[in-house]
This record gives sequence, structure tokens and C-alpha cells, in this order.
Amino acid sequence: MNERTVTVEGDNDLVAARKRAALSVLLNMILALVKGGAGILSGSAALIGDAVHSAADVFASGAALVGLWIAGKKHPSFPFGLYKAENIATLVIALAVIMVAYEIGRDALIGGETIPDTALALPVAIGSLIVAVVFGLFQLRCGKKLGSPALIADARDYLVDGASTGVVIIGLIGASFGFALDRWAAGAVSLFVLWAGFELLVDAVRDLLDAAMPRELVHDLSSLVEKQPLVSRVLGCVGRQAGGRYIANLDILLRTNDHLVADRVADRLEVLVKKEFPRIVMVHVRTHFGHSESHRRITPVIDHGGAMAEGLASAPWFMVEDLDGQTKAVTECAFVRNPHRDAPKRRGLMVGQMLMELKPDQVIRPDGHAGTALALLEEAGVDILRIGEEK
Repeated sequence: MNERTVTVEGDNDLVAARKRAALSVLLNMILALVKGGAGILSGSAALIGDAVHSAADVFASGAALVGLWIAGKKHPSFPFGLYKAENIATLVIALAVIMVAYEIGRDALIGGETIPDTALALPVAIGSLIVAVVFGLFQLRCGKKLGSPALIADARDYLVDGASTGVVIIGLIGASFGFALDRWAAGAVSLFVLWAGFELLVDAVRDLLDAAMPRELVHDLSSLVEKQPLVSRVLGCVGRQAGGRYIANLDILLRTNDHLVADRVADRLEVLVKKEFPRIVMVHVRTHFGHSESHRRITPVIDHGGAMAEGLASAPWFMVEDLDGQTKAVTECAFVRNPHRDAPKRRGLMVGQMLMELKPDQVIRPDGHAGTALALLEEAGVDILRIGEEK
């Protein structure tokens, strides 16, 4: 997979996120109209407040949609896209939710005691609860899959909307038994909405202030890099969030003093990281050189006697030797069976990937032999030597 493929995948994610945000706008509009109409006809202040919440969600979801649309735009000053537009959209959502909470709470404080008509209001509230929770869970799953903070914020808003509708239902059930709980239910709805608004506000500000990459991502990224040939270890891995994307900086210690090899390894790692972690839109690899106490040499052999095989991918065994970094004496020797020797297709690719997992510094190739496995190893910076050229 090349960088163009990675970019296309990111663009496809944005398109999918926009479609779901547009669906959210339509659904919130329907919920607002249905709950508002039922609240007015039934005289339920709590249901009207819940309708106001949904109406605000129309604006909030619209802001998410606009943010997702802007995020995919390219500009010379923003070569990796305006991904932080999603965080700005999340901030707008948070402020809108806090304003709605204030309005609902104010109406609950100054409103009078009433007992609404539950025959109309209760079925509408129950139906709205089911729709909000089901769509909220669906939106949350999609947001996490696509790495979109705007969709995740929208999903949380739906789930909070469902919780507030649940409080409305409790008030309406009490009203059906003659208890005037509607006003108190409206007040409880405002607290739910206020809590959700402040949570979203904190998340948006945190991302806008360049919060660090999640620890799990740092660990997974470091593990991937340390599995590559010539990489002794990751000295440092730091990154920051950029909307639903990340920018990463890696410092790695290599078992080579060849600057050309180091540059090739760094270039390959930058492409590999973007391939394995599509949410990382930019990665910079800084290489460092250090004395290695040992290095590893792999030779394709016929058997444990060490006789050279005629080909690399078709070799029955591989002799893996660890050599002292100064004296070059063999300190350890093992034989690894080639499990892909008889593979009908992609044998060279599979053997090359297997050998890279062994992290060799050198691979001895049979005379005149070339192929996919050797190309992969050479691209990773491994020294490809003929028999007799061992260093």
C-alpha cells in the first residue's frame, strides 16, 4: 500500500463520516418536531424541554457536518487537511448543549405545577428514547471506527438525550398516577444536558491544545517499529492530536553507521507507519547510531550442516547466527525451518516477511539469486551479501 492509497482511505473515512452526520441532522430534526408537538399538545414542560434539546442537536449535528466537510479540504498552509475543524465543531456542539441546559433549567424553575396528558406524551417519549439510544450507539461505533471526534461527540449527545428522555418518561409515569413531577423532570433534564455539555467542552479544548497521542497508540507504534530489521530500539515516541488524526515523531537507534542505509530505513518506516496506522497523517523518523554488541546474519541452507541452498525462498532451512559486534565471532547459532518453502503463491513475499521478523543485519544470498524476498530485505536496510563477503 502506498501513500496515495492511505490518503484515499482517509478521504473515504471523511465521506462516510459526513453521511452519518447528515443523517444525524435529519433524525434530530424529526425528534425535535415530534417531541415538541407532543409536548405542546399534552402540556408537558419536560417533553418540551427535551424537544428543545433535540432542536439544539440539529444545530450541533449541523456543526459537526460542517466541520467534517471542512476537515477534508486541502490548502497550501494546511497540507494534511483542516482536521482540527472537527475539534472546533465539537466545541460548538458543547457550547450549544450548555446553552440548552440553561434554558431548560430556567423554564423548570419559573414554570408552574401541571399534570400533562400522558396518553399522548408517554408513547412519544418512549419511542424517542429507543430511537436516541439505538442511533447513539450506532453513531458511537462509527465515530470510533472512523476516528472522528465530531461523530463521537454527536453520539454522546444522543445518548445523553436518551437519558434525559428517560427522566421525562419517569415524570410522565408519575403524572399518570396523579403526581405533578413534570417540572422536576424538566429540571433533571437540564442537569443531564449541562453535564454532557461540560464534558464535551473539556474534550474539545483538550484536543485544540494539542493533547498527546493515546498511550495505547504510542505503545503499538513503538512495538511495530522495534520489530523492523536494523532497529535496536525506540528511544522516544511522542505525538499530538490533530482532529481525528495524529502527528508522530520517532527517535530510533539503528544497528548501522551507514547514513544512506539509515535514510532508507527512515523513509521506509514513515510509509509503513502510515500504512499500519491510517490516523497518523504525518510521521517523522529521526535516526541515531550506536555501538551494537552483536549483529545477526542469516544464511539459506539445505540442512543443519550449513550447506548453502540454491535459492532463498525455496531454502528448506535458514541458519541464524549472532556475531560479536567487535570480534565478529559467532556467539550463537540456530536453524529456523522455512514454513513457506512449498507455498504455491507469494512465496517470496512470505519468506521475506518472515526473515524480517528475525531482524537480520546481513543475509547471505545464493550466487545469481534475486527475488521478492531479497528486495524486501534490501529495502529494509539489510546487507545482502554473496557467499564469502561476510563482514
